[in-house]
Amino acid sequence: MADKQWTFLSNYGHVLVYLARHPEARIRDIADAVGITERSALGIIGHLEQENYISIEKLGRRNKYRVNRKLKFRHSMESHKSIDNLVKIFS
Repeated sequence: MADKQWTFLSNYGHVLVYLARHPEARIRDIADAVGITERSALGIIGHLEQENYISIEKLGRRNKYRVNRKLKFRHSMESHKSIDNLVKIFS
């Protein structure tokens, strides 16, 4: 019997798609939706921001996330495609 725990998207993909759909989400909401800890969500968001896949605007005590849909996938098999293709699937 196959392991039912794996998915086609990594936690990074799940966070990116969630932010595209919910740009004003709280860290708690992101973590709950993806099924990870808040600390893991913060780490992923930090990596995505560092690589310019997202930008973060402070709105008082909240953040607003903007996904840079023009950037390409990182893996060589998909590096010719923009992440907008992924986001559109789940919009």
